[in-house]
Amino acid sequence: MSEERTTVVEEGTSLEGTLASTCPVMVMGRIKGQVTGPTVEVSGSGTIHGTVKATTLRSRGELSGRFEADDIELAGRVLDDTIIRAKALQVTFDGEAGMIFGACDLEIGEAPDKAAAEAKPAKL
Repeated sequence: MSEERTTVVEEGTSLEGTLASTCPVMVMGRIKGQVTGPTVEVSGSGTIHGTVKATTLRSRGELSGRFEADDIELAGRVLDDTIIRAKALQVTFDGEAGMIFGACDLEIGEAPDKAAAEAKPAKL
């Protein structure tokens, strides 16, 4: 019998430091630091201020820092000076507040291939 496990940071819990998990991570409380896992989900009451590396990131809460994932779904708040890198980004409007973006950098799509870009002649 295969039981699906989840690493949970409960509402009312604050964690400062590094959280690394091989199973999905659910954040309903506050994290300040680094988070890695296959899937990171931030509930409406959750916040992550720091760095996240995951395959999938879903957030209805508050984010600030650096976030890298193949697929990102946002419906919450992204604070100023945040960097989001993803192959695919989906933004939804969840609830009355909608989606709020601060002054942040979005890098969406495949990373450019440096060798291919250098091989192409520049057009004037």
